[in-house]
Amino acid sequence: MITLRAWATETLLASLAYVLASILTFAVLMPLQNVFFPEYPSRASLLFLPHGVRVLTAWLLGWRAIFALLPGVFIVFAYLGGTDVFLPSRLMAIAIAVLTVPAVFYLLKAIGWNLFPRPDRKPCWICVMGVGVITSFLVSGLTNLAFGSATVEYIAFLIGDISGLFLLMLGLYFAFRFADKRRV
Repeated sequence: MITLRAWATETLLASLAYVLASILTFAVLMPLQNVFFPEYPSRASLLFLPHGVRVLTAWLLGWRAIFALLPGVFIVFAYLGGTDVFLPSRLMAIAIAVLTVPAVFYLLKAIGWNLFPRPDRKPCWICVMGVGVITSFLVSGLTNLAFGSATVEYIAFLIGDISGLFLLMLGLYFAFRFADKRRV
C-alpha cells in the first residue's frame, strides 16, 4: 500500500520532470528547430523529451503513472493552449497522453511479457525503448485523431516522440554509467 506522502512525492517528481522536459523542448529545442528547419510546416517538436518522461514514469510506477503525470500534462497543455485546455479535443489528448503508455505496459504484462522493474533482474532497456516506440505510434495517431490534424502532424509527433525518448534514455544511460564509475 502506497502512503499519501509517497504518492505526493511521486506526483511531484513525475509532473515536475514532465514540465521541465516540456520547457526544455518548447523554450530551447523548438527555437533551434525553427532556425535549422524554417520551412518545416508542423508546429510539433522533432525532439519531444516529455514522451521519454511518460515512458519511464509508466515503466517505474505502473498505473500510478497516470495520476503522477496528470498534473504536469495538464499544466503543459494549459500553458500551451490557455483556456482551450478545456476543449473536448484537448481533454482527450490529455487522457491519451497519460493513459496510453501504462496501458501498453499492462497489456504486455497480461500476455506474459512483464517489463516492469524488479530487484531480481536487470532492466531490459531495449524493451522499454520498444514500448516507447509502440506507444509513440499510438499516442501520435490518437492525438492527431483527437485534434483532427493532418498527416504531416502525425509524422512530426512520431519523430519527436521517438527521438525524444531515445535522447532521454541515452542521457540516462550515460548518467547511470557515470554514477556507477564514481561508486567504484
